[in-house]
Order: sequence, then structure tokens, then C-alpha cells
Amino acid sequence: MLKKKLIPKVSLISNSEEETKLCAQRFAGQLKAGDIVLLQGDLGAGKTTFVKGLGSALKVSSKKIVSPTFVLMNYYKGKLPIYHFDLYRLGNPKELDSLDFDDYFYGEGISLIEWPERLGEHKPKKYYLVEFQHKGEHQRQICISCPSKPQPRSSH
Repeated sequence: MLKKKLIPKVSLISNSEEETKLCAQRFAGQLKAGDIVLLQGDLGAGKTTFVKGLGSALKVSSKKIVSPTFVLMNYYKGKLPIYHFDLYRLGNPKELDSLDFDDYFYGEGISLIEWPERLGEHKPKKYYLVEFQHKGEHQRQICISCPSKPQPRSSH
């Protein structure tokens, strides 16, 4: 599946929440501080489940990870800080003007953004895209791509 080397696009079928979490855990090996991951898919498609798997790989208990729908962002302290945004309830991208996204984007942690189509002009230039599509009651297609090149890895 995913290796340490950057893969331009991966598509797979997940048959359970556990498989979705496993996919995310493997993907986490690609990520570094300052990376942004856009999570796109319908309600119930597996976005937050994917975040739980990713968090687990970064030493955050999946029990602590919940959808931040009512608070816009949750912060999880792990191997790297995780900033988990959920823009579902955002009515207008202008509502984001009061937030300092730059404090999170490209910072010391990883930003995970559900409903990224609501970012408007705030959409980052460099990101990974994870797309979720319902294929059955428990089956999801997950496509991971890198439509824009993420930040280069630090040589530290």
C-alpha cells in the first residue's frame, strides 16, 4: 500500500472502520510538521474515522478524537500536534477571516481539514487530498493524492 516514498495517487477499497484506520496509519508515515491534509467526502463517509487512525499513528488515543463540528477545530497533542478542522457548519468562507490559519497551516503540526471546499480563498497552495466515496453500507473507496506538492522535508 503506502510506502515512505511519496506516491502521487493511491486508491483503495475499505470494507470496515478498522481498514480505514489502518489506511490512515500507513499514510501518517508520509506526514511531517507543516503538512495539510484535505479530507473530502459526504457525511458518514469516513473522514473522522480516518483522522482517528492517523491520530493513533501519531500517538493520540482514538477515543480523544471526535468531529469538531461544533467548535470548528480540535487540537490533539501527540508525536506531532494535530489541528483537526471541520468546516461543515461554516456558512461563508469570510467567517474564516477572523481565524489565524497561518498559525496552524505550515506550522509545527499537521492540519486535517474536513469539508475543505468551504475554505474558499483560504485553501492552501500545498496539501494532500484524501477523498472518500460510499460504495456500500460499510464499504468506502479512499483516494489519496497530492495535487499540489507538500512542503519539502526538513534536513534537520
